[in-house]
Amino acid sequence: MSDTTRVSEHYAHGDLLAAIRTGVAKLGKTSQSVSIDDLGPVDEFHIGGRQASREFLDQLELAATDRVLDVGCGLGGPARFTADRYGCQVAGIDLTAEYIETGRALCDWVGLAGRIDLTQGSALEMAYADNSFDSGYMMHVGMNIADKGALFREIHRVLKPGGRFGIYDVMRIGEGDLTYPVPWASEADHSHLGAPAEYRDMLQASGFELAAERDRHAFALEFFAQAKAQATSSGGPPPLGLHVLMGDSARVKFANLVAGRLAPVEMIARKPA
Repeated sequence: MSDTTRVSEHYAHGDLLAAIRTGVAKLGKTSQSVSIDDLGPVDEFHIGGRQASREFLDQLELAATDRVLDVGCGLGGPARFTADRYGCQVAGIDLTAEYIETGRALCDWVGLAGRIDLTQGSALEMAYADNSFDSGYMMHVGMNIADKGALFREIHRVLKPGGRFGIYDVMRIGEGDLTYPVPWASEADHSHLGAPAEYRDMLQASGFELAAERDRHAFALEFFAQAKAQATSSGGPPPLGLHVLMGDSARVKFANLVAGRLAPVEMIARKPA
């Protein structure tokens, strides 16, 4: 089985749109009345959710005239947030067909289908023309891709000269084996964690210049602590959250993720003008 098939099967849910619709109904809303903020807890599949997206994407200095690439877009939560907050046109690509189909429906629900194009495909071989995008980003994607050099070369190809590219990935910051499953992999041979030094080297070798870097380990620990406290105080998870995507395995996956040897790290790179 290929890596791409494994990744797609790992994330597939089976009836995801129906599960989200059920969560929306528990909020007392419908597909006609639900907002981007309502969907945020389920469609921002990365540590820190909407807060992390805001603090990360603000660093890209996006303008309303920009065409932006979302690599590994998942359900398109960050793409919808980007289109709404900054006024951009966004193109997202993801391996998992169910995520793309569900994401398109969610774009329709919140009235953003005209500004967001979600496509099923591989980030290692994108159908976009050279120099197509003003900026781009990926959030919790590199852990699924072994050949990060090939990934960054392809991203470099489709960015315009002077374009910025943001990375927000879980990276290895210490030695030692991990316990599986984790949110991005069920077994060790499906996980392709890299250290920050590897990302820096691969970015530079692909033609990028690194403009900024930030370790978000403390932020992640606070996020998980707050989520646990909220679930305890309310007697269970909220109607919409990442448990909707991951099902009964969510608790053990996140428990295995919270370890000192891993941390979410932001990097902002630039394609020279």
